[in-house]
Amino acid sequence: MEGQAIRILGIDPGLRVTGFGVIDRRGNRISYVTSGCVKSSGEALPLRLKSILDGLAEVIAAHRPRQAAVEQVFVNVNPRSTLLLGQARGTAICAAVLAGLTVAEYTALQVKQAVVGNGHARKEQVQAMVRRLLNLPGDPSPDAADALACAICHAHGGQGLGVLPTSGYRVRKGRLV
Repeated sequence: MEGQAIRILGIDPGLRVTGFGVIDRRGNRISYVTSGCVKSSGEALPLRLKSILDGLAEVIAAHRPRQAAVEQVFVNVNPRSTLLLGQARGTAICAAVLAGLTVAEYTALQVKQAVVGNGHARKEQVQAMVRRLLNLPGDPSPDAADALACAICHAHGGQGLGVLPTSGYRVRKGRLV
C-alpha cells in the first residue's frame, strides 16, 4: 500500500494574477486535483491584497491541502515591482499560514529544475511538462502551470530531476570529496 495521499497547494504569487494548483501525492505518484487563478480586484493595494487573501482562503477551504509551496520572489530590475510582488507573496503565505498549512519556499530555478530538468526552462516548457506529468488534456494557463510546477517540486522533495545523490559523500568547498 502506498499510504495516505498528501494534498499540496502550489502558489505562484502575483499582484494582478495569483496562480494556484492543487495536487495529491501518494507515495511517489502525483495526481491533479484543481488549478486556476485568483485575480485581484480594485486599484488600491490593500483591496488587491485582500482579494488574494480571500481567493486563496476559498481555495484552501474547498480543497483542504495539508501543505503549501510558494515560489520565491526574484529581484526585478524595477525595485517598485519587486516590492509589490513581495507584498502579494506575503499575502499568499499568510493565507496558507492562517489555514494552518506548513509552507515551503522554492526559487524559480529549483521549480524548473524539478519539473523540466533545466533550471532555465521557458514558460512554455514548464506548461508542457506539467501537462504531461499530471496527464492533463491541455496546457494550464501560465500562472496555474507555475503554481502546479511549484506543488510538483514540493512533492518531489524540491529536488530536480538531474540532482546527483550525495549520500555517502562529503561535500567540501563546492565539490564532492
